[in-house]
Amino acid sequence: MPSNSPFANVAPAYQPRVRWLFLDLNSYFASVEQEETPHLRDRPMAVVPLMADTTCCIAASYEAKAYGVKTGTQVGEAKRLCPGIILIEARHELYVAYHKRVVEAVESCIPVSSVRSIDEMACQLIGREQPLLSAMDLARRIKAAIRERVGSTIRCSIGLAPNRYLAKIASDMEKPDGLIALTHDLLPHALLGLTLRDLVGIGSRMERRLHARGISTMAELLALTPEQLHQAWGGVQGERLWHWLRGEDFHDTELEHPKSVGHQHVLPPEFRTPEGAYAVAHKLLHKAAMRLRTQKLWAAGIALGLHFTVPKNSARGEHHSGIPQQAWGEQLRLVECQDSQTLIEGLQKLWAMHPLGAMYEKPFMVSVTLTDLVPDSLHTLSLFSTLDREAGRDQLAATMDALNHKYGTETLYFASMHLARAAAPTRIAFHTIPDLF
Repeated sequence: MPSNSPFANVAPAYQPRVRWLFLDLNSYFASVEQEETPHLRDRPMAVVPLMADTTCCIAASYEAKAYGVKTGTQVGEAKRLCPGIILIEARHELYVAYHKRVVEAVESCIPVSSVRSIDEMACQLIGREQPLLSAMDLARRIKAAIRERVGSTIRCSIGLAPNRYLAKIASDMEKPDGLIALTHDLLPHALLGLTLRDLVGIGSRMERRLHARGISTMAELLALTPEQLHQAWGGVQGERLWHWLRGEDFHDTELEHPKSVGHQHVLPPEFRTPEGAYAVAHKLLHKAAMRLRTQKLWAAGIALGLHFTVPKNSARGEHHSGIPQQAWGEQLRLVECQDSQTLIEGLQKLWAMHPLGAMYEKPFMVSVTLTDLVPDSLHTLSLFSTLDREAGRDQLAATMDALNHKYGTETLYFASMHLARAAAPTRIAFHTIPDLF
């Protein structure tokens, strides 16, 4: 909504109102590096997990984006697109420290209702904050507070809308340093210029599903009834989406906690053996289990994924690094748990299922995911284990977590991950803030 809005002289009571402000930090990791190192400012640069042409850029400055480099671009390709690009190895502790400073800056203007990821947060507007002009003024004050308290290179795009979902969509509509409002009177017509993939929740798989049902544009999506979108989506989330796109705001506790917690790791050469991969899987599980308990969640499932290097003529696809691969994965249902011992037992059962033979001797990537999560408030006690046994395992997990919080995550761990202590270091958290690590 431009500053010369027709609502400029309208009394607040008669202005359109918004209930949510969503803030998205622009090129966050790259911007932090430019703030820390002045000679990187105004220069094409990218943040990478490690210095290797086969890995991917996890953030790019806007100067690098002008050359076509973006998040996910392979480093070798980034060098081809932008021969002078500067590569910086990621420093997750620094990004977490800046994240906390950003939150403090925002909270000098308005309380943060929820941190959605390391570079995103949402604020619920109340009372006099809701009239459009007041909300726009608040957004500008937040931008100024970040510049003054955190740094001049740290920019953000802010979206304002009647619900959090649309506020997130609005924050993506103008970058960098954007400020967009989607008010009831503009909906749903203001969304017609978007693509399906611009909507949160529509990835490549859902896009293919919608295309198969003859839905390829926003106009076609918006023309559906709630029941039709429910059917096209394959679940109630489609019906919720219909209401969100029209500005309706309702609280759904089912969506308020993560549905999975996991880690994946490309193995260094010395760990590309079954024994090395197994040890790294245990370390990934150790990290995921600590996150699970910190967030007061319980897991009712566990999944293991392995990618193996194979000859090109036998490959069933190619990893983004160019490695010809054969992938395998399996899931296992669990009685709701959060202790490491029970989770390790589940991992051991999954490992016993992985295929054997010449095609499966050279693992190069492993992932462990805890699934079907439920919060403490919805946790159901097991009917198949004694309270003493469950309490003992939970107490052991709590003791280990307390020591690892205080002295480091590898202070106390199960022997099965000993081989992999130096492997799978903590990487940047896009959707969680890694205070533990």
